Amino acid sequence: MLNASSLPLSGVRVLDMTTVIFGPYTTMMLGDFGADVIKIEPPGGDMTRAIGPARSAGMSSLFLGANRNKRSIMLDLKREVAKEAMWQLIDSADMLVHNVRPQKMAALGFDPDSVLKRNPKIIYGGLHGYREEGPYGGRPAYDDVIQGESGLAGTFTARDGQPVLSPSVIADKTAALLASTGLMAAYIQRLRSGKGLYLETAMFEGLAAYTLLEHQHGMIFNPPLEGYGYPRALSPARRPHPTQDGFICMLAYTDKQWEKFWEIAGMQALGSDPRFATMRDRSQNMDALYSIAGEVLTGRTTAEWLEILKGAEIPCGPVNRLEDLPRDEQLIETGFFRPQSHPTEGDLEALDTAFRLDRQALPLRQHQPGLGEHGAEILRDIGYLDEAIENILSVGDVA
Repeated sequence: MLNASSLPLSGVRVLDMTTVIFGPYTTMMLGDFGADVIKIEPPGGDMTRAIGPARSAGMSSLFLGANRNKRSIMLDLKREVAKEAMWQLIDSADMLVHNVRPQKMAALGFDPDSVLKRNPKIIYGGLHGYREEGPYGGRPAYDDVIQGESGLAGTFTARDGQPVLSPSVIADKTAALLASTGLMAAYIQRLRSGKGLYLETAMFEGLAAYTLLEHQHGMIFNPPLEGYGYPRALSPARRPHPTQDGFICMLAYTDKQWEKFWEIAGMQALGSDPRFATMRDRSQNMDALYSIAGEVLTGRTTAEWLEILKGAEIPCGPVNRLEDLPRDEQLIETGFFRPQSHPTEGDLEALDTAFRLDRQALPLRQHQPGLGEHGAEILRDIGYLDEAIENILSVGDVA
């Protein structure tokens, strides 16, 4: 098992002023790589503390899922004494990350110019719904709204005639992946230059680029060669295929894979069919291609197809339900579902990351924190004495 000091972001202090999923998932990834993530929560805490089943108040499933490898301090930043403690934390930090609307951060006094003036070496990460300089700048944004505005929900309209939201908070999580990548790149720049910087990550622009990567299609050219929409992805026949006893996902892709598939199906003549002979031919006849393949796949059970297709090295897999994943042999063998003993919440099941560092899993160094659990510890780290700490951590009209 890797130890904390050997992780890439060991010694990097991140002040985490984020809530919900976009921000907390971003900072959790930094914590997974070794950063000391200090979650700065308002009175009442991150709203996700109340979303999902819980054994204890404020420790819901959704909060537990996005907040490992962090410490928590509760600061009422409307109070001057807490605000001064925040500035002291900024002096000690390598990054400040928030997903508060920019005008609200400015009202608190923690806008990027003020923070970088106070600590010229800090990386200021603003995680916004929309880029500040545009007409949408400063608007509130949540996953459902961004799925709609970015064109992601509209891809279902192009295929099925009506928009659909993904049954996953895909905009929040995708934007978090972008933000964590950008923050790590900003840290590398800081190491080179010795200077801090302001990094903005915008959900709308990020998800628009994500959606248009393939769907910009012929519109990437000026003048356009074709319209919007990647035909393979938009084919109504591109979906899990029914078998005799369930469903399967199969994607023969290369010429060789399709030759093997037609051979297995006893339809070798389709290998030279002008509609399907080459990658370009197939890309122009996706509906027919997938419809024929789908009909073939109805002829055997899922298990039979998996054995046959894997033997032919044609990419395929079962359609897992959520409850099937804990039984998946790959996830079992690689230890994806990791047992965790939490000091207040008891036995939990933590999910692994996508990463292996020198063939080792990134460690669970720090349990998901209770609200303000580490407040006194964090303030002592930056030199406060107990009497001052008690005052700072108070909530309300205390002087």
